[in-house]
Amino acid sequence: MGKRKLTRRQSWRIEKIQEERKARAQKREDRIVQELQDEALGPEQQGLIIAHYGAQLDIEPIGQPGHTSRCHLRANLPPLVTGDRVVWRASNKADLGVVVALEERYSLLSRPDPRGQLKPVAANIDYIVLVIASLPVPHANLIDRYLVAAETVGIEPVILLNKTDLLAGDETSRQRLDDMLANYQHIGYQVLRASNRTTDGLEALKHLLNEHTSVFVGQSGVGKSSLVNALLPGVETKVGSLSESTGKGTHTTTAARLFHFPAGGTLIDSPGIREFGLWHMEPQDVLYGFREFRPFIGHCKFRDCNHEQEPGCAIHQALLRGDILPERMDSYRIILNSLE
Repeated sequence: MGKRKLTRRQSWRIEKIQEERKARAQKREDRIVQELQDEALGPEQQGLIIAHYGAQLDIEPIGQPGHTSRCHLRANLPPLVTGDRVVWRASNKADLGVVVALEERYSLLSRPDPRGQLKPVAANIDYIVLVIASLPVPHANLIDRYLVAAETVGIEPVILLNKTDLLAGDETSRQRLDDMLANYQHIGYQVLRASNRTTDGLEALKHLLNEHTSVFVGQSGVGKSSLVNALLPGVETKVGSLSESTGKGTHTTTAARLFHFPAGGTLIDSPGIREFGLWHMEPQDVLYGFREFRPFIGHCKFRDCNHEQEPGCAIHQALLRGDILPERMDSYRIILNSLE
């Protein structure tokens, strides 16, 4: 059954209630921040946002993993997210502080909310690791949707085939996956293989993630949680509770949390960044999201080319020459049609 569409009056009332709640929360937060500022605050120092809980943050001093303070926000700061580097001041109250400034980001991962507005989720990410497995069966178009989402936010995607132990004795599935992954390697994507059960490939994965900040995305059942637990020994309960959180009931938001790998590097884990909608994108964004298309963008004979059968279409000519794979062209058209 589809969701019941709200009337304009119902939507207005919901928005009004939400704004009133935000105003009350902000008033409380301003009072707390003022009380903290009236006390002796320590010197400014750099910190890393480990988790975000509405108007409060867990801040970790740079170079001191595991030492966190619950911090409030000074007024007029932009929206902050897990992974942000900030300037903060500690209070003389135990494990409390105030964030006073946001440092420059080099990447920002956002996803559209139900209204189609982009919502920041995590910052300063190096890799989006797309996890697939033989089951559920991965389809190229689904992979391409993730890749387009990653490309358009400027974060390098990595494809990880997990549960390789399940392919033992299944030569048909192995060959199909090898052929599909070879296409992505040819395009220029990094492809890894791993098995949590046999530990094959885990060292290569750790080496890639070392000294970088990453997020895992992918369908349910591909083994993301098992990989996280293998990479983050001792935090099974924390990761499990985050992964299973549904945001229902009184929990209107779900916190993204940053974890440190023992060998180096960090992982931001949150159900909010497990999948990405594309309905907010313009056709030109989707076109740019196919990285092998880019050399031919802007070279069509007609400015309003739809890249179908128009004369002088540079994309279609690249397809005929073999510079673009037919499977990728099909995916592009399916994604484009889904926007409509």
